[in-house]
This record gives sequence, structure tokens and C-alpha cells, in this order.
Amino acid sequence: MLKFIKGHMESIEGIEIYPMISLLIFFFFFALLFWWVFTAKKEYIKEVSKIPLENENNIIL
Repeated sequence: MLKFIKGHMESIEGIEIYPMISLLIFFFFFALLFWWVFTAKKEYIKEVSKIPLENENNIIL
């Protein structure tokens, strides 16, 4: 099955750019996520961490 897919993919012109684009999207997404985690304000992180503990009757502010 893999040989069939590999042989078919090799016959397509210009397909070699797609793995590089995927890698760049993956890298930039996680680099931005890493940057956001280290620059997020502590107050926001504390507020968001309390959301799962809230219910409709008891809202923690």
C-alpha cells in the first residue's frame, strides 16, 4: 500500500514543497504558543484556571 502511495506522490509535479510548508506551520504554531505561555499575565492564568471549578450557582470572581 505504501509503495503505491509513494509511487503516485512521486509522479505529482511540485509536491515536494508541501512537507516543508507543513513543518513551518507546525514550528511557527508551537513557537507562538511557547511565546504566549511565557508572556501571559499571571492574573489571566489564575482567572482561566478557575473556570473548570465554577458552576451555575457559585461563580468565583
